Amino acid sequence: MKTNFDQYVEDMIKKHPSLKEGLKRADRAWDIAFQIMNLREKAGLTQKQLAELVHTKQSNISRIESADYTGYTWKTLEKITKALKARIEIKVVPIEDYNKSANP
Repeated sequence: MKTNFDQYVEDMIKKHPSLKEGLKRADRAWDIAFQIMNLREKAGLTQKQLAELVHTKQSNISRIESADYTGYTWKTLEKITKALKARIEIKVVPIEDYNKSANP
């Protein structure tokens, strides 16, 4: 069952097709931010403590944990995941497969 918001988003995408790609990018950014925050919290670390482990500022960790931030580098993500005893996984899929999984 669709909510009013779901219907609104569908209607907006129909009116502005470019919005769909922006929403996909935002979804990926949110996913990365949430995963890092979740791992940090499970490790019992504050943003400041994690920042000290990766030799950066607390404000940088805060920015990375922000859903609208996409300016992180591979090197930074590697440092953070190493400090959190995690690893990065990247999956490359053909666009057709990605579109199918995004629109079941």
